[in-house]
Amino acid sequence: MRPIRIGAGAGYSGDRIEPAVELAEKGELDYLVFECLAERTIAIAQQTRMHNPALGYDPLLEQRMQAVLRICSEKKIKIITNMGAANPLAAAAKVRQIAAAMQLDLKVAAISGDDVLATLKAGAFISDQGKPVNALGERLLSANAYLGAAPLVEALAQGADVIITGRVADPSLFLAPLIHEFGWAMDDWQRLGQGTLVGHLLECAGQISGGYFADPGYKDVAGLARLGFPIGEVAADGSVIITKVAGSGGQVTAATCKEQLLYEIHDPRAYLTPDVVADFSAVRVTEIGLDRVLLQGATGRPRSDTLKVSIGYIDSYIGEGQISYAGPGALERGRLALEIVAQRLQLSGIGFDEIRYDLLGVDAIHGAALSAQAASPYEVRVRVSARSNNLRDATRIGNEVETLYTCGPAGGGGATRSAREVVAVQSTLLPRQLAQSAIHFAEA
Repeated sequence: MRPIRIGAGAGYSGDRIEPAVELAEKGELDYLVFECLAERTIAIAQQTRMHNPALGYDPLLEQRMQAVLRICSEKKIKIITNMGAANPLAAAAKVRQIAAAMQLDLKVAAISGDDVLATLKAGAFISDQGKPVNALGERLLSANAYLGAAPLVEALAQGADVIITGRVADPSLFLAPLIHEFGWAMDDWQRLGQGTLVGHLLECAGQISGGYFADPGYKDVAGLARLGFPIGEVAADGSVIITKVAGSGGQVTAATCKEQLLYEIHDPRAYLTPDVVADFSAVRVTEIGLDRVLLQGATGRPRSDTLKVSIGYIDSYIGEGQISYAGPGALERGRLALEIVAQRLQLSGIGFDEIRYDLLGVDAIHGAALSAQAASPYEVRVRVSARSNNLRDATRIGNEVETLYTCGPAGGGGATRSAREVVAVQSTLLPRQLAQSAIHFAEA
């Protein structure tokens, strides 16, 4: 069989759109996959859906679909994406609406079943922090199981042109078309392991083609301003050649592929997914041409009986204030500003669980001990940030920094302040039979 060409159109929710258009126009693709869900993204999307039940999908869904839908329809490229986030059915309806406005007759499928919030609320599940999930109470926002490739494969079998999911394991988005096209069995662990490798390599889009890789003078990468996103040419045995559109920016080399191979991998012999326990320990990486790297040798073992569930909850509130000082004595004035704020917070009785006093560009990253020998800077930016269990106290942190305008050292300027809710993530395991997926085709 001929290789299947899969393009990675996004590596996170806010990723560039132009590289996806370039892939659709010039990549000779069979599939274009947009991977847009980070750990906290779906919890934040759930908050949006609570305020407006018609929303909760990726904020760039419409813009991305308007950019690529017509091209993909004309070139018979199928689209798979997790941009459904907390509301895949509404997202599918929106995509169908966009297609209809373009006079495109496309079958748009939504995959549901990952939202297991009610199940976790009703059961005695323990999080990875060793605490009952129910103990989060009203702070609990979302609970989404990582579904595998199976419902996507079924949707493709039913003729879907576009598939919109919520939480599906990132590699599964890429594995599904391989299973569908090559007819792999759902217990062919070796091929599923190799197909999972394909997904893991492509899921972060531009990272494997030179983004997040460049280090000037050590690892130079040309053309990052118009970075080309990757294409996987996948053979029936699951071996893959990673490449990109000719003439696009960035580079695909053994080094870029190895960095992505190791990305977020705890145990290369046991990479757990809903589809397979993949083993990447014997993967071979071979440069076979300019921007063409062959990867093969992954395998796998039977999948586990449980699914990972990502739990989003309101953890705390962070307040922050910043102000800049420049010119002679800037460092000394910045340090005095921090002392004043520390004293003010003590006098005011503002409560916080933890607090940081930083001078950006001086000690904010490596701390005071390693920064002590640095030359005195001409300009510094003061930052005070604190975590509190209530929004009122978090807001007062920034307010105290802002008062340095008139109540602090000379020459302060550019003050900013903010207070925000912190959405955090925990995980637990759920028997896979408790997450029942379903396929819904959007109506015209």
